[in-house]
Amino acid sequence: MNLTGFKSSASSDGSLKLPYWTKGETNAFFGLGFNILVNVLTLTALLLFVVQMPAASVLGTVLPALGIAMLVGNVYYTFLARRLARKENRTDVTALPYGPSVPHMFIVVFVIMLPIFLSTGDPVRAWEAGLAWAFIIGVIVLIGAFIGPFIRKITPRAAMLGTLAGISITFISMRPAAQIWDAAWIGLPVLGIILVGFFTNMRLPGGIPVGLAALLVGTAIGWIGGYMSVPDVQAAVSQIAFAVPSLHFDLLFTGLGNLAPLLATAIPLGVYNFAEAMSNVESAAAAGDSYNLRSVLLADGAGAIVGSALGSPFPPAVYIGHPGWKAAGGRGSYSMASGILIAVLCFLGLFGVLNTLLPIPAIVPILLYIGLLIGAQAFQSVPKIQAAAVVAAILPNLAQWGTGLIDNALAAAGTSADQVGEAALTNAGLVYHGLKVFGEGAVLAGMVLGSIVAFLLMRNFYASAAAAGVGAALSWIGLIHAEQVQWAARPQVALGYAMLAIVLLAFAVHKRNEPASAELDPEVPAEA
Repeated sequence: MNLTGFKSSASSDGSLKLPYWTKGETNAFFGLGFNILVNVLTLTALLLFVVQMPAASVLGTVLPALGIAMLVGNVYYTFLARRLARKENRTDVTALPYGPSVPHMFIVVFVIMLPIFLSTGDPVRAWEAGLAWAFIIGVIVLIGAFIGPFIRKITPRAAMLGTLAGISITFISMRPAAQIWDAAWIGLPVLGIILVGFFTNMRLPGGIPVGLAALLVGTAIGWIGGYMSVPDVQAAVSQIAFAVPSLHFDLLFTGLGNLAPLLATAIPLGVYNFAEAMSNVESAAAAGDSYNLRSVLLADGAGAIVGSALGSPFPPAVYIGHPGWKAAGGRGSYSMASGILIAVLCFLGLFGVLNTLLPIPAIVPILLYIGLLIGAQAFQSVPKIQAAAVVAAILPNLAQWGTGLIDNALAAAGTSADQVGEAALTNAGLVYHGLKVFGEGAVLAGMVLGSIVAFLLMRNFYASAAAAGVGAALSWIGLIHAEQVQWAARPQVALGYAMLAIVLLAFAVHKRNEPASAELDPEVPAEA
């Protein structure tokens, strides 16, 4: 499936008829809506069962706060899409998808909130810390709005799309794949409907939207097969309560009063947020829709700050998946409709009920579809010679995902990598320490490594050396390859990048002394 050749639908006389809803919008709406639905169901369960927050606080405060962020954010991105369509006189512009940031859901719960809850036994204290953390993330993303466009300009597309592919393959695709095969009799039929409907554009009987058909079939199989529980539904129905968002400055300011311990994760993850947003905007550009990065980052930063003031510790962000919703037929309004749906469900407190009505294996196949599409786009949208750079950018995310699995498995066994010992892990065939160092700060590390390889493949050794120098600096201060931000965080890795830069500079000097007649691969641009 080629994602790079979407044809403009502007009329020949220059006038533009911009409908508010098209046939493809319905497909994209069900796809994105269920994507966000899965994530909100997940974060609801994390708060209720991991941090043990009271259901009244989760359903009455956190979800309404998230709901208003989803409503305002998705309406904003629909506005940007329609503005871009009018500016470029096209009717095939697709809005950017928007929702709660998936990696941050797990990080804020397990890295920020859970340790505080375990040490104090107070879920409110943990909630306060989560709000302060989300606030810091928002501030950093706002700062990124002013430096992000420059970084995007100088970073090779292969590095950005490769990093995005790494996230999509690991953190977006693998967990849903496991959930599908864990109940394959539910998940695989649903996956088949989604792949056929979205990849082949085959019309379903009666014109039923692909996403809706997949959900109905999966839910029916789950209930008929006894996968779901009627008593669970009855218990969830008893907790339904209408709620509207309100300001919670008291919780936020209390959390900000103990700011220092939060910075170690908030700074690199704030940088992660605007780096991922850059990659997502680049992904949309590769699919044919070029959005203003600053407008996107300002919205994401503001969403995190306002959400934290309203009581949500989950920063929202532009999602991976724009090319998928574009291929499904989404245009401007599918995003707004998804935001409205999620907001209504949040305000009515229905997520507890939905969690008991809808089988997870019937919902998550849409995430695997997005992972496949984004992974494919990374290779389709760059010259063939740049494929190695895409793979290089993927690798740090694979490392981070792998060490996460190891750490979680050891924690479930009541131990840790430190307690087991490096020697024992090595004897088991794991280079644990190296894998963990490689994967820390995976998004930025992927962009750095991908840039080094991309510039090298273009024979631009000076730029490649500069990228290695950036890797040395980021390693030294701990934004990549280190567990926390501090001075001299990872000196050995920084030295390695510095020595790599020296090697590349040596090749740059050697290249200048080569005969001018040296042949170049016609697919590789020469160094300027």
